Amino acid sequence: NREMSKGIVISLYDFTGEALKPWAEAGYTCHAFDIQHSLLEPEVQDFDGGGSITYNFADLHDHNWLNAIHSEFSDKSVVFGMAFPVCTDMAVSGAAWFKKKAEANPSFQDEAVSYAVWCSRLFNSLHIPYFIENPVSVLSSKWRLPDHRFQPYEYGGYIPDDQAEHPRWPEYIAAKDAYPKKTCLWTGGGFVMPWTDPVLPEEGHSRQHKKLGGKSQRTKDIRSATPRGFATAVYEFNSEQVGV
Repeated sequence: NREMSKGIVISLYDFTGEALKPWAEAGYTCHAFDIQHSLLEPEVQDFDGGGSITYNFADLHDHNWLNAIHSEFSDKSVVFGMAFPVCTDMAVSGAAWFKKKAEANPSFQDEAVSYAVWCSRLFNSLHIPYFIENPVSVLSSKWRLPDHRFQPYEYGGYIPDDQAEHPRWPEYIAAKDAYPKKTCLWTGGGFVMPWTDPVLPEEGHSRQHKKLGGKSQRTKDIRSATPRGFATAVYEFNSEQVGV
């Protein structure tokens, strides 16, 4: 019964829902918004703990969608927010393409940065703790410095031994998130950065780096999937703060 939910958690630019799963398993009603979800009928995934994830279509590069999300949830018991804005135009790893993109659209980076800023404004207006995640990117210079930095292997210890293998992409993502990827967080609303519980990362570049070249959407989805250990740690440290 979703009316008995412990509260609502919102995730923006979220196709996989990985970061919401710890919340849904604990009984929260979760909403993932992404342009890849169906516009016709939102998919709903129910969990044994009474929680759920609804996968909602949203074009988050359009102000009107963010306003609609705010209208829908402003009077509801939202307790936490997260966002994973598209990093293609901001990540330092893509700097080789910046000049060409600027010739096509001189304000391409300012637009990309604005999408992250809009997410923070939405979460601030809902008065909830939140994080916005991006790899090392121009957000640092064009918006503000990140509040926290981490690598996935630093939270691998939060994944139980019997769940070490990644449930969706074991061939691409190392067991227990044992891979490096410098990740930055812009946070607010009382977000609590969880303690680390590191595992030893695999040698050299991560499997994603080696195996996931190319520009396909699937490749981008796998590369950007939230590390499970970090997601669990965020839930454990922040669910205590939201009065449940």
